[in-house]
Amino acid sequence: MQRESDGEARQSGRVYELPSILERLDLATLFPALQPLEVELGCGDASFLVEYARRHPERNFIGVERLLGRIRKLDRKGQRAGLTNLRGVRIESSYFLAYLLPPHSAAVLHVYFPDPWPKKKHLKNRLVNERFPDLARQALLPGGVIYLRTDDADYFAQMGRVFAAHAAFRPAETPLTLSEQVTDFEREFQARGIATLRTAYQRD
Repeated sequence: MQRESDGEARQSGRVYELPSILERLDLATLFPALQPLEVELGCGDASFLVEYARRHPERNFIGVERLLGRIRKLDRKGQRAGLTNLRGVRIESSYFLAYLLPPHSAAVLHVYFPDPWPKKKHLKNRLVNERFPDLARQALLPGGVIYLRTDDADYFAQMGRVFAAHAAFRPAETPLTLSEQVTDFEREFQARGIATLRTAYQRD
């Protein structure tokens, strides 16, 4: 069943089936035009990324997601919207940054509502940990920006600590037009009265 689902995604062209997990992507083969690249790590049901890609045809977008059901949603929504500037990759986000994304190729990274792993014994599983700023710096172009959102105050504080401790990053502002565009999780949280915590950092 999984192989058939992957085949459906492959035919639509929105989900990129990795030829190897040991070689970095050739971005020229993913998109019909070379344009500034933005990456969402953990794209959920892709509602944010599909709409953002639709509004910005002058940029290319990659959604990274490890769950098959979610990456299939990116495929279907991207196909319905007729987007040629959107691709999905099914793999763990940290592995994608470390080993698959070409160095200094992304203008922007989006990390919205990653799993907070609230139990103390699970904190090591958080995506945004002490190692993450190094991965982000490797991925981003000079002057590139990472935008972060969470509903978890402890995780938000950790995000601030790890980026404040890295000399290559400085705080940045989140544009209003970006902050106004919500994700699937964010929409649910807002309906329950849960505030979104936002921050951003620009690399040197």
